[in-house]
Amino acid sequence: MVPSLVVLALLVLASCSPGGRAGTGRAVTGADTVVVASFNFPESVLLAEIYGQALEGAGVPVSRRHEVGPRELMEPALEQGLVDVVPEYLGSALAYLDPGALAATLDAGGIRDRLGEILAGRGVEVLRHAPAENQNGIVVTPETAARLDLDAVSDLGPHAAGLDFGGPRECRERPFCLVGLQERYGLAFARFVPLDSAGAQTRAALASGEVDVGLLFTTDGHLARGDFVLLADDRGLQPDENVVPLVRREAAERWGDVLVQRLDAVSAALTTEVLAGLNAEVGIERESPADVAADWLDDEGLGSG
Repeated sequence: MVPSLVVLALLVLASCSPGGRAGTGRAVTGADTVVVASFNFPESVLLAEIYGQALEGAGVPVSRRHEVGPRELMEPALEQGLVDVVPEYLGSALAYLDPGALAATLDAGGIRDRLGEILAGRGVEVLRHAPAENQNGIVVTPETAARLDLDAVSDLGPHAAGLDFGGPRECRERPFCLVGLQERYGLAFARFVPLDSAGAQTRAALASGEVDVGLLFTTDGHLARGDFVLLADDRGLQPDENVVPLVRREAAERWGDVLVQRLDAVSAALTTEVLAGLNAEVGIERESPADVAADWLDDEGLGSG
């Protein structure tokens, strides 16, 4: 486990929020605030802004710790009480906490129940999960899809040995990335190129031909626009990856129903289509996560306006 001091140092470095509309996205300090944290990719920052602003709209004071890092840093921070609220993804969270649980064989409700069992003894509660889901997506350019006649991940089989694969650095060890592609699909690529979690480097590497196949999140706005082809996960490697808030029990008890009900209301309103659209506003239209979150929450009657 990452030592507390290391995690704390990273949280201090990550404490600045992205710029945005006045009155949103600003860090608040003090022992009585709820610390909302995000992983180190844009959708997580957006989700953390949505959670944070929704809580502020209900009168809960919030401080932000954006882009803390990958799950290997976030999970210890949550368990040690350095952060209070984290937007997570069901299947990947369970695979990290209990690799033998075979998350891909469980539905979203089963994954959530198992997560709750594991985290109950660690002082963390699993709230209502959203309909919104974001899985790992295996993608190629339209040109590569046409040249190799690719529609599904299994179609890569005859070609993988001559193709370079790009994705987040942690992809090399993740069960739903390179490990799973080898075990479930028998894919051994010529080379793995470590890129980013955010997707910008991966998209650029695909477009330039530096890599032939890449990993992007399925809610990436560039997929909906047709810039890349998402290959069907025809052998069911990816588990249900519904967005779910993880909350420190101490924070939930301190703020009571107002915190839980507010985050549950956000989850109820958040669909995959909505999340992809919000990502496009951030990633393609270059709006700030704080502004995009505020506009959506206002539309849903969950903002401060």
